[in-house]
Amino acid sequence: MARNQTSAEKRFAQSEVRRLHNKAIKSECRTCARQFVEAVAAKDEAKAQEKLNALASKLDSARSKGVLTRNAASRKKSRMATLFNKTFKASK
Repeated sequence: MARNQTSAEKRFAQSEVRRLHNKAIKSECRTCARQFVEAVAAKDEAKAQEKLNALASKLDSARSKGVLTRNAASRKKSRMATLFNKTFKASK
């Protein structure tokens, strides 16, 4: 960080706040994903469906806030939906 430049100090402070905010949002997404995978591993379809919906909502929220790119959010939702369908739809 540049010293004796108030604008540089302000930008540094702002970027630090944004970094921590983005980190928290990404962490929430990872937590939802982990809970979804655990529900799938436990073969609990109702809970997995609930967690999949929550995960999709979190990913969409992160996308709208600019934390994730559009393609990243779509890719993660698609992979989780594929996992859900392979696990529960094929067994019926």
